[in-house]
Amino acid sequence: MPKQENLIKSLELLKEIGLKNDSIRAIKHLPAQEAKYLEYPADVQPALAEALQEKGFSKLYSHQHSSWKLLKDGKNIVVVTPTASGKTLCYNLPVLDAILQNPSARAIYLFPTKALSQDQRAELDETIKLLHEEIRIFTYDGDTPQDARKAIRARGHIILTNPDMLHTGILPHHTKWIKLFENLKYIVIDELHNYRGIFGSHLANVLRRLKRIAKFYGSQPQFILCTATIANPREMAENMTEEPVSLVDNNGSPSGEKYFIFYNPPVVNRHLGIRRSYVNESRRVSSLFIKNGLQTIIFAPSRLVTEVLVTYLKEDIEKTVKDKGLIRGYRGGYLPLKRREIEKELREGKIKGVISTNALELGIDIGSLDVAVLASYPGTISSTWQRAGRAGRKTGRSAAVLVASSSPLDQFIINNPEYFFSKNPEKALINPDNLSILVSHVECGAFELPFQDGEKFGRVKIDDILKFLEEEKLVHHSKDKWFWTSDVYPADGVSLRSISSDNFVVMDTSKKTKAIAEVDFSSALTTLHPKAIYMCEGEQYYVEKLNYEQRKAYVKKTDVDYFTDAIDYTKIKILDVFDKNNQEKCSIQHGEVHVATQVVGFKKIKFHTSENVGAGDLSLPQNEMHTTAYWLTIPSEIFQVLPFTSEQKINGLYGLAYLLHHVSPLFMMCDLHDVGVSIGDNSTGKSVPPRDIRLKISPDESLQDFSDVAFEPNVFIYDNFPGGIGLSPSLFDLEKTLLEHSRKTIQACPCKEGCPSCVGPTKESGKQSKQVALEILNTLLGSK
Repeated sequence: MPKQENLIKSLELLKEIGLKNDSIRAIKHLPAQEAKYLEYPADVQPALAEALQEKGFSKLYSHQHSSWKLLKDGKNIVVVTPTASGKTLCYNLPVLDAILQNPSARAIYLFPTKALSQDQRAELDETIKLLHEEIRIFTYDGDTPQDARKAIRARGHIILTNPDMLHTGILPHHTKWIKLFENLKYIVIDELHNYRGIFGSHLANVLRRLKRIAKFYGSQPQFILCTATIANPREMAENMTEEPVSLVDNNGSPSGEKYFIFYNPPVVNRHLGIRRSYVNESRRVSSLFIKNGLQTIIFAPSRLVTEVLVTYLKEDIEKTVKDKGLIRGYRGGYLPLKRREIEKELREGKIKGVISTNALELGIDIGSLDVAVLASYPGTISSTWQRAGRAGRKTGRSAAVLVASSSPLDQFIINNPEYFFSKNPEKALINPDNLSILVSHVECGAFELPFQDGEKFGRVKIDDILKFLEEEKLVHHSKDKWFWTSDVYPADGVSLRSISSDNFVVMDTSKKTKAIAEVDFSSALTTLHPKAIYMCEGEQYYVEKLNYEQRKAYVKKTDVDYFTDAIDYTKIKILDVFDKNNQEKCSIQHGEVHVATQVVGFKKIKFHTSENVGAGDLSLPQNEMHTTAYWLTIPSEIFQVLPFTSEQKINGLYGLAYLLHHVSPLFMMCDLHDVGVSIGDNSTGKSVPPRDIRLKISPDESLQDFSDVAFEPNVFIYDNFPGGIGLSPSLFDLEKTLLEHSRKTIQACPCKEGCPSCVGPTKESGKQSKQVALEILNTLLGSK
């Protein structure tokens, strides 16, 4: 088996490199696992068991068998097993069995993406072909032709859709779906772990509306939920469905042998603590595997890094015209046809290396890859295992390599591999009762069916919300019911993926004007500002104009040796304190805040060297929101007596904020960008500008407000979503734990002045920032 030999050869080469520069922190060998089988239960329809056996499923894995038993007892279930462990059969078996017993039975399958729906459709079609029975399966999403929709509503046994289409295309038109709702037996929710944060909070409200409509038509469906490993699967499932749920976690599937390598880019400047770029090292590691004939997936932390790595790896691998297409990118924003083409070529083995954001973290069928390279820690243990699991299948050998960035979180994980391998995955958090989300779905619910006086929406009393909507002339109260009276179609104005539904369209004007991508509202101002370099599958576009009102950016192809990085300034104001904990030498609080963020400039970053080669000023509209936050208050008497200058103390505050921001995701199942950080003055409520903005102001003027003896710093970590979803306030319960972990991180860092692995690069955080941040932590924790 040449591939197996090539993998061992590649790993030996990687070990050789690692020994020379001391970059390999751990090699974990995960042995192959044998399958645990059980016979098909006697009450499975014989024709179905025969069809599945013909398809190759001769017996059931133990978790598939358990799922069947619990569902037959009328339970809702959540199945928690690794990637490629046969979770699909946990729901296909009971659903197909129910339809064979009763052809009127119906099921809804919910997947987070269209690509996943198409995958599952192909799987079901194969089984039904072998059954020789008429079971009608339809995919119902935005791509479904209008003339096919009527037949789907009348005839479909299984409807494969996504939360967005259920929200806008099915629930508001439930009168056209009477057969579905009258006979709804099962609701399947796959990839449950993907529905955390805003998306999950929205979905929980969509399910409230779905259950309400099902009840109206006389059905009470069972829920089948499937997830990768998270710490709180049952709690998450019960929060999502507001129903009791039984846990199935007795994984019986086999797995191939895997090697998991922790790779830390070597230090190139010990004084400044600067390491080789994780992007360049991910390129180096990936090239090694691809050149040895191993099909490799590289996960990047952002769209920008995805495009940078596509550019680099094309240079390394695609040496001739014949090689074109061996390296591809994959991310949100690519048009659907391009994504389908990439998925197909991956399955066929035509693509040797694909660089993706988390878009390919889900269980889309992209074949059996040999290696997964993770360019930086994904932010959670759960996501790391999910991405590593994209390489390797039930048999054979595979590898996963985690290449650490210089961020404090990455450095903590890479230098403490035992923490990663022994730690339970994190909890997934949702907040369905976030007021802005809740109100929007109560509007949708009122449009679908009138609310009765005293009726709850899920578990929430909504009398006050309905009265508010009446004042807004959206509903009208008559007798004992609340009726929707507005001309507005509420579901159209609610995006499940974000607070705003306004995506920006990227228009290429190089030749004939055409749309080439979409960018979500929250990212648009930092990626599509005038003079930005926008990148799409390795090609560069210069942004000539951003039309904010029409949500369009006009770009032209260019070829430059740099990319752009936006500079923004956040101002924060406390609106309400929910709770306060006075520690011995500081206080911590959480509550509601107002956040205003403005993009004020951008930097030009050179490819390959990451040098700052230029900058520009911008003045774009402010983004404002109310959200929830955690904040640490340092008493003025402690801050003022620190043995440093005013400028150094402010530099140290920003270093501390950088550190707290980067370490905090250890305790929250979220991406670093899901929470923001800011510094304010507790005594005046003013915000402290970051150093690159302070440098534009005269030094005396920029520091005069913060050298006063009354200056009492607040370091805020806030939810980057209007209304908040419970991320940052969860830090409040940690008391000193966040500060203790932050001190460990800064003490373990070998740099002298500050670096990206502790308080941020010295050029950005300023002189003495490391010493000041450590002094503050030592003082607050009461020890040296």
